[in-house]
Amino acid sequence: MDAPTLATARLVLRPWRAADRNGLWRMQSDPRTMEFLMPVPDRVASDRVADRAEDHFARHGFGLWVAEAPGVTDFAGYCGLVHVPYAEHFTPAVEIGWRFDPAFWGRGYATEAARAALAFGFGRLSLAEIVAITVPANARSRALMERLGMTRDRDGDFDLPSTPTGHPLRRQVLYRLKAGGSFSRPRPPA
Repeated sequence: MDAPTLATARLVLRPWRAADRNGLWRMQSDPRTMEFLMPVPDRVASDRVADRAEDHFARHGFGLWVAEAPGVTDFAGYCGLVHVPYAEHFTPAVEIGWRFDPAFWGRGYATEAARAALAFGFGRLSLAEIVAITVPANARSRALMERLGMTRDRDGDFDLPSTPTGHPLRRQVLYRLKAGGSFSRPRPPA
């Protein structure tokens, strides 16, 4: 199935290209990007992240899009929707996620890309709900979730199964947004 391309006022959310793996590794090898995420130890592991993103598109027709800012950069990061790959009290579910290169933080790209992904999820995919997760200490991502209109499920905290027991990144908070929620739709490109 062909991966769709989404456009916002400043971004193109597009399928992955071979050259994106360089930007992905640069981003994932930056400790600022990975502060609240399990480390990606080497280029091989980083390429597996891209492989999983491409595979999700092939299987489901949506996934984590590369965020390109035309005239600025071919790879600012990624943002999109994925099926949660583990069993938990809120699954099955589709999660919104993002990861941006620190060189492009503070420009509103993550918010703009996330709004486009939500619009796609609730519009084209007719999802009833989209979730987001992060560690409790990740104030930047939690603030973005709240800007998107997501609300924290106070009873939804859980331990991420892929993270070792006792690891400080194991505990996660859960945010939810129902279809018809109050997120702002992205502005179309000029």
